[in-house]
Amino acid sequence: MKKSFLLLFTLLSYPTIGQNKNTPSTDKQIEEIKVVKTKKAIEHKADRTIFDFASQSHLNSGTVMEGLKKLPGLIASDVAGMMYQGKLLDVYLDSRPLNISSNELTAFLEGMPANSVERIEIITQPGAEFPATSGGAILNIITSKNAKKYLSATYTNSSNFTNYNDFRLRTNNSILLNARNKYFAWQFNVGQNYREAAQWNKVENKSTTTTLLSNTLADRYIRGNYAKTALTFDFKKDRMILNYDVNYNNNTSYTSGEGFNFNSDDLSNTKYFRQSAAWTYQKRFNDKNKKLDFLFNYTNNHSDFNFRSRLNNLALLDNTSNQDYYNFKIDFSQPIKILDEGKVSVGTLYDELHFNTKSQNITNLNYSRRTAATYLEFQAKWNKFDFIVGGRTEDYLIKGNTNTTPLIPFNQFKFFPNASLQYNFMPQIFLNMNYNKKIALPSTSALNPNNTTYQNQNVSYAGNPNLQPTIYDNYEVKISAFDYAYVGYNVSIANNQVVNRISENNNSMFNTSINVSQIKIHNFNIGLPLPYMLFTKGLAETMKFDFNPDKINFLYMYAGYQVQELPDFETNGFWIFNFMSQIILPKDIKFVTNYSYLTSGGNNYYFYIEKPLNHSLDFSFSKKFLNEQLTISLFADDVLNTNESNFSSIGTPVYLENKSDTRRFGFTLNYKLPTKNKLAKEDPNLLNKEKKEDNN
Repeated sequence: MKKSFLLLFTLLSYPTIGQNKNTPSTDKQIEEIKVVKTKKAIEHKADRTIFDFASQSHLNSGTVMEGLKKLPGLIASDVAGMMYQGKLLDVYLDSRPLNISSNELTAFLEGMPANSVERIEIITQPGAEFPATSGGAILNIITSKNAKKYLSATYTNSSNFTNYNDFRLRTNNSILLNARNKYFAWQFNVGQNYREAAQWNKVENKSTTTTLLSNTLADRYIRGNYAKTALTFDFKKDRMILNYDVNYNNNTSYTSGEGFNFNSDDLSNTKYFRQSAAWTYQKRFNDKNKKLDFLFNYTNNHSDFNFRSRLNNLALLDNTSNQDYYNFKIDFSQPIKILDEGKVSVGTLYDELHFNTKSQNITNLNYSRRTAATYLEFQAKWNKFDFIVGGRTEDYLIKGNTNTTPLIPFNQFKFFPNASLQYNFMPQIFLNMNYNKKIALPSTSALNPNNTTYQNQNVSYAGNPNLQPTIYDNYEVKISAFDYAYVGYNVSIANNQVVNRISENNNSMFNTSINVSQIKIHNFNIGLPLPYMLFTKGLAETMKFDFNPDKINFLYMYAGYQVQELPDFETNGFWIFNFMSQIILPKDIKFVTNYSYLTSGGNNYYFYIEKPLNHSLDFSFSKKFLNEQLTISLFADDVLNTNESNFSSIGTPVYLENKSDTRRFGFTLNYKLPTKNKLAKEDPNLLNKEKKEDNN
């Protein structure tokens, strides 16, 4: 029994050189050895989970939002936000905070092609070096890739269509150029995204008799363009990196609606422009574990939302917002002798954010916040134990005013401790216990008093400028084995939690964000890989093999149970299930099936889940051609057309239904243009994270 139990944890480990253990040894002289490390589909570390997007065809075939919804343990809901294993996510792009949420975040991720992403990091236990404002957890979208000593070019296209109620086309194209010379390395990535999509929304009042408040169909046309540039200069051991990114979305929606005492036919247009510039200097020393980093970042987000009636050509909404964010930080770390070995990290941060909104050219919110922070963290090893102890101090000054009243100020100095204890049973099998205190500052999109989405006579949305920060106490215990298998439990205690809340009065529904005094979120989760060869070859033969996950057939199973305790209502928990199966067909065709299901009958904050949520069955087939320079994938998402949302609002008679045309069929191709340099044929799955990446 013990042997069978350990097998489930060891079957998907990654040896450096994969070979049958029964292969006889030979007496040959080896002139050169090149050791490489391949990417892992899912990698669980003590503080984060890493998902490889670039080589997973079932994740990178559509938009980033569509790919995120397939990740085991992640919930993405229009009414309750984005959450991973019970923790609200603060979204970063290339390790820099986006500072947006809600509808703006959804629109941004829907306008970003998934094939522009290299990997997703979900940092479930951010330590002292991360800003205390990371809240419960961080979702870090990594798009950058490393350049080699040759010009490489990769073209990617993904095209698909939906056929639910009508034919709608979606396509995106991108090209990535990398090069390096003896002076510098450069990267240029440019792409576009075009999506035709439909969304059906129904809102009902079920107090005594059912009254239809709103029933709408929105035909959406999403057009996005982006460009990312990077320059890297090496100075002996040191490195300087310059980045500039720009995103532009121009989205149009034609919405027809009917409901209690109204009929409508409306047109809305949203223009979103984001640009970000960053300067990074990495000071390196003879000891590769000693480092000093400087980072300065400036980001600007500008949004225009216009909404008019096509029945009478009357302008209904004209709302704009502008956000400027400045960030400077210094991080230093070096090894020191603590017990068997150790490391100390210290750093400082200063940032400012300025946000203003206008409605009909009248400024109705001026908001600013300043954060100054320092941190100190120690890491140590002793025998089979790893220790992390740290603390972070942050000083906040938040102020502003609407066009009528000043905001409630927040001027406080706070201390945020963190501690982690890990016991290593054997290499790659460990028990981890963690505690940290964090804060989440309200996102500017939640503060925005203006409606930036659809509204009609009976349904309206707006932010709340007087939202206060949320303080989190996060506890977690987890057993992990060989990156894939794990069992974990965590609880987050959130004081002043920001949540969406619906109110209803005289058949009029209003949706906004409020602070709730305290919410406790309990989350139990388990992930387990199961190779299919266990059933065909038996336990004894299976134990003789080492494995590369790109070459075997397996089933990855995830299950999670979550309970959210609210202060004024009795709540029920819900289960989250995800199954991902990979089968290698003849001719090395990879067949991947992904099934997701969230049970009904539970509470997601102040919403009761009436029908299964995130219910979807997806298929994909992929194969590499032309010496692995061309990868072609065929996919079908939500083939049963079951992915929809049905919520009732706790404390009100409001019932919400939402359905999008999530069933889609299409293909993706990725073509690496050939070059005369032999290195250009290198496996794109190799990791090159070290500065000495060009040395064999």
